[in-house]
Amino acid sequence: MAVAILCCTGLSSGVEAAQPGQSPWVDQTNSKVRLVSGTLSEDSNSALYAGVQLRMDPGWKTYWRNPGDSGVPPSFDWSGSKNLKHAEVLFPIPHRFADANGTAIGYDDEVVFPVRITPKDAGTPVQLSLTLDYGLCKELCIPNSVELNAKLPANLGKGDAALIRQAKARIPQPAGDGALPRIGTVTAKLDGPTPRLEFEAVFPDGATNTDLFVTSAEILVPVPKALGPLKDGKQRFAVTLASPDEAAAVKGKPLTFTLVSDQGAREMTKIVP
Repeated sequence: MAVAILCCTGLSSGVEAAQPGQSPWVDQTNSKVRLVSGTLSEDSNSALYAGVQLRMDPGWKTYWRNPGDSGVPPSFDWSGSKNLKHAEVLFPIPHRFADANGTAIGYDDEVVFPVRITPKDAGTPVQLSLTLDYGLCKELCIPNSVELNAKLPANLGKGDAALIRQAKARIPQPAGDGALPRIGTVTAKLDGPTPRLEFEAVFPDGATNTDLFVTSAEILVPVPKALGPLKDGKQRFAVTLASPDEAAAVKGKPLTFTLVSDQGAREMTKIVP
């Protein structure tokens, strides 16, 4: 996919006043983005969350952590923050979309990335400073870079908890024992000039809109292709690797599988045999 040469650096739109725990909206190429935050209840405890809220104009899309055949994943740099021990960015369920180079994986319209915030000192405010780099795609992929800042008071309260909770509901759940969907078998056919991985995905009875996405710490995994329709709760997918070098890079290494259906989504890890 052609990539625009110039990167766009956002300026605050100033249209809406930011509330405590928020940043102002910042305009970007055919999109705008801001930070939100709130306190959620998790396992009878209070948990502090931020959210990176990205709105896109009609027809524009952005990318998941594995962007697919083209594009770039978003990058979140929190290094300028104060009183921040850890920021864990969570990725909502993505979907496939066609582009000039094949199939990309990501989001359109609006996406909120929940961020689990761990302060160094829970009794004092957290000053979030985020440098967000993300690609925005229509006919071209345009790189964007934006600086966002928000002060999270120690007594923040609910804040934007409802918005963040809605986004969290789209985060794949861990695959526990017997929970569906899950990966059944992983078959590696890594010898030869066209190495290939095949996966059997098991979905709940009556599931529809089934899909599978795969990520690896070693390589950018190509988009899985369905080998046939869902039948008796099972569906097979295949990934064709680009070269024997890629095959060597994943052999014996963990892959993370994101399984999606209308009955929920789960993530699990399996080792390539």
